[in-house]
Amino acid sequence: MENSNIAGKYLTQVNTWWSQLHYSSLQKRGLAIVATLVVLISALFVARGSSQEVVAAPIPLEVESVVEQTLMIDVAGAVVSPGVYSLPLNARVFEAIKAAGGLKKGADASDVNQARILKDGEQIYIYPTSQSSAFTGTKKTVRKNGPIMINRASVKEFESLDGIGPVLAGRIVAFRKANGPFVAVEDLMKVPGIGSSTFAKFKEKLRV
Repeated sequence: MENSNIAGKYLTQVNTWWSQLHYSSLQKRGLAIVATLVVLISALFVARGSSQEVVAAPIPLEVESVVEQTLMIDVAGAVVSPGVYSLPLNARVFEAIKAAGGLKKGADASDVNQARILKDGEQIYIYPTSQSSAFTGTKKTVRKNGPIMINRASVKEFESLDGIGPVLAGRIVAFRKANGPFVAVEDLMKVPGIGSSTFAKFKEKLRV
C-alpha cells in the first residue's frame, strides 16, 4: 500500500513537470519518442554486452628446461673398477676415485691432488706402489709403465719419452719451476725445443 502511494506521488510529479514544459503538444510528443528510443537502444546494448563472454587470452607459461651438465672421466690404474664414469660438473678427483670403487690395496695416490676440480674428458691414473715415484734414501724409483704426470715427473721420467734427451728434459722441469704447473699437456709445447712434431710422438703418454 505504501509502495503504491509512493509510485502515485512520483507519477503525479512527472505529470506536473511534463505539463509545465513550455513546449507544444507536438514537441512534447517528439521528445517522448526520442526518450523512448534512447531507453530502448541503451537496453539493447546492455543486453548484448551481458550475453557476450569475455575470453581471456591464454598466458604462455615459460618452462625452463634444466639440463644437468656432467663430466666424462676415465679412471684407470690401481682402482677397484677402472672405467669411464659420469660425474657432476665441478666434481673433484677424489669423487672420481670413489666412483671407480676406491683405491686398490697397494695403490699410491700420494702424487695425486684429490682436491683438484676435474675437467671433462680427462683421465685419472693411479699408480701401484711399486711404480710410484718415491725416494728411499738416495735411490729413486722411476715409473716404467702408465702415463707420465707432467706436473710431477722428474728429469729421468721425461727422458723416457721419444725425442726427449737429458737437456730437453731438464729444460721442461726448469720451465715448470719458473712458470708454475702446466694446465694442459699441450702446454709442453711452450718449452723451447718442443715443437708440434716432437710433441705428437708422446702426447698420448702425458697426463696433467
